[in-house]
Amino acid sequence: MKVAVVSLGCKVNKYESDSILQNYFENGYEITDKLEEADVYIINTCAVTNEAEKKSRQMVARCRKYNPDATIYICGCAGQKNPKQFEGKGIQLIKGVAGKQNLYKEKEEKGVKVDELPLSYQKMAFPCQSRTRAYLKVQDGCNNFCTYCIIPYLRGRSRSRSVEDILQEVQNLPEDIKEIVVVGINVSDYKIDGKKGLIDLLEELDKFDKRIRLGSMEDGIIDEDFVSRLSKLKNFCPQFHMSLQSGCDTVLKRMNRHYKAEQFAESVRLIRKYFPKAGVTTDVIVGFPGETDEEFEETRKFIEKVKFSALHIFQYSHREGTVASRMTDVAPEIKKKRAKVLEKLNEKLENEFISQNDVLSVLIEEQENGYWVGHSKNFIKCYIMGQYKVGDIVNVKITKKYLDGVLVEKFN
Repeated sequence: MKVAVVSLGCKVNKYESDSILQNYFENGYEITDKLEEADVYIINTCAVTNEAEKKSRQMVARCRKYNPDATIYICGCAGQKNPKQFEGKGIQLIKGVAGKQNLYKEKEEKGVKVDELPLSYQKMAFPCQSRTRAYLKVQDGCNNFCTYCIIPYLRGRSRSRSVEDILQEVQNLPEDIKEIVVVGINVSDYKIDGKKGLIDLLEELDKFDKRIRLGSMEDGIIDEDFVSRLSKLKNFCPQFHMSLQSGCDTVLKRMNRHYKAEQFAESVRLIRKYFPKAGVTTDVIVGFPGETDEEFEETRKFIEKVKFSALHIFQYSHREGTVASRMTDVAPEIKKKRAKVLEKLNEKLENEFISQNDVLSVLIEEQENGYWVGHSKNFIKCYIMGQYKVGDIVNVKITKKYLDGVLVEKFN
């Protein structure tokens, strides 16, 4: 019997989907993480936006096209938020966030079974890892309660995985995995014995012969001690994705973000003190409720001043159940206009960042359009011709901009 696990949304969901697959594999099933013909489909859903929920519902019909008679299970954030949206679609079992690791035991269960969110970290099977880069989940949940975000209500409070369990998983990774990405719903809140412990964990991970990359981070963790200790790690990749959301203090206050713009800028300056060529990317929400032209312009100027290496731009999306959903929304055409302004600025910032780089160390990940493709330590996408294989690490020199990255050639 063949089981397909389809993952929507974040890197944490992908990690959990791979863990679910591992459970089925260990119990004698044929498995795949691709949307293809199978006997059983497990859709690990996302609910970060309305669009994400819509895609989760649409995935049911897409699975049915491959096999109309397949058994389908739902789990994840969209199931947690509103299980009724999947009823009447011929779904065998609808679960939420908790207990998804037990799906392989529940093949006889039917209907809706959304468990209570756990107060402690739920262990999962070490996931199937078939790529050169492996996700490593170390934390779940979030305590921040930003006014626009539904995730703390769906994932629960922050909880951290034990160091021992994390290190055991890394020890078991295949040799051909050359890089690990440390992820969580709020990885900055990783704790050991109730105290901030992310840098201590990274120092332990640095003992393995694998590159280390961090998932999305919050500003509050950046201080002199954290960054100076990071700079001493031999395997750390200097790429920082820090969620800004707005460069205007009044908007940040309405968002319930726990910093001011200048504090965020100081964190970026501190990163660049130790990592002058670090990739520093960020998320920005345009058209947050009440955002005026003046507030948006403040954000635009801030982004230009900080000179991020890339922006992820989102138009504010109303999420029922959040504090911001009760605020006055901004007109869609204004959101669209502001997004276009930042998209143009993003193109300029990306080009400026690339121009500051010359020789890069690139991990070869796949082939695409006749090129070998990989990413540098500071996460520039590189295209190269030559006799290589997946997993090679190559020193290269940039020749020119190309598609969503750069063309490079080998540098001795």
